Amino acid sequence: MKNCADVIIVGSGVIGNAAAYYLAKRGASVIVLEKSDNIGDGGSSRNGGGVRQSGRDKRELPLAMFGIKNLWPTLSEELEMDVEYYQDGNLRLGKTAAHIQTLTGLTNNATDCGLDVSMISGDDARQICPYLSEEVTGASWCPTDGHANPLLTTLAYYRKARQLGVRFITGEEVVEIRKIKGKARQVLTPNNSYEGETIILAAGYDSRKIASTFGIDIPMTQALLEVLVTEAQPPMFYQMLGTAAADFYGHQSTHGSFVFGGSSGLEDVNKDNGTPTSTSLTASCICRGIMKYFPILEDIKIVRSWAGWMDVCVDHVPVLSFVEEVPGIILASAFSGHGFGISPAVGTLLSEMVIDGQPSLDLSALRYDRFKAKI
Repeated sequence: MKNCADVIIVGSGVIGNAAAYYLAKRGASVIVLEKSDNIGDGGSSRNGGGVRQSGRDKRELPLAMFGIKNLWPTLSEELEMDVEYYQDGNLRLGKTAAHIQTLTGLTNNATDCGLDVSMISGDDARQICPYLSEEVTGASWCPTDGHANPLLTTLAYYRKARQLGVRFITGEEVVEIRKIKGKARQVLTPNNSYEGETIILAAGYDSRKIASTFGIDIPMTQALLEVLVTEAQPPMFYQMLGTAAADFYGHQSTHGSFVFGGSSGLEDVNKDNGTPTSTSLTASCICRGIMKYFPILEDIKIVRSWAGWMDVCVDHVPVLSFVEEVPGIILASAFSGHGFGISPAVGTLLSEMVIDGQPSLDLSALRYDRFKAKI
């Protein structure tokens, strides 16, 4: 019976760990299986830490708004670990007319959903962050956005879940999910079999291969993103930053370092046999973009960089759904680089789907079968 639980979660990233915590909090027994030897070894420890509502697709925006209103403000206290959450706003920057058009469209979509976000001039943006260059002609501004520490958040959920009795097994690669009497029941690894009443598939890009073992395809690819960290600086600004052109994104951390992410577009040129490897090419591309917006940072030293895979859905919106053809399965995958900021909300909703049979928010737009041809 040691390999049986009410819920088996595949994937120990921030989504899987959050779901494990909220499920255990409500009394469910949970086993979490992780392919890597390390917790949070995927995108959960390789992202820019944004906790934002602005710039999101309308379909996932309610999750972000719910989490920022109800969960993030007290998360450090609840998990008994400082997750370094800041709610100092989000500036998404533009330099050209095309940039402003892009930002205006995103802003209009968000305000239609009730979000407090607005377009501001370059001068207004410099009032918020005086270090911006004169090249910035406008920005979107959301005062309730912010950022947090992805690794600390992932580990905080892991730690609290363990305290509540969740069993985490690392180095355990799931190769198949098998049905018994028409219901998903068994989770198979090369050396073991696990059984649960409900199985949550939250394994990033690996979810596609695993889902194929029970006949479901999640149309997604993987993309390599890189993150770099600077030497510590005095406190300068704590807004979450991004750009219409996606040159970079990032923030200043509690410890003074700036954490910036981005890509060069050359990831497929440098073959790495599947290992997410950072390169000097990408670091240089990210830095050139940053210096155009923040010339004051041009002499700051980069102390380290790392790379990681992002699971990108074909429509850039997550799959968060029951599977009608396969009772017992819940999909929580394809977060397309947007998963960290909504992870507390997603974990809460997953616990509701298991315990209550339905989530408290309408997730119909995130169904697994939205990609099928309409007849």
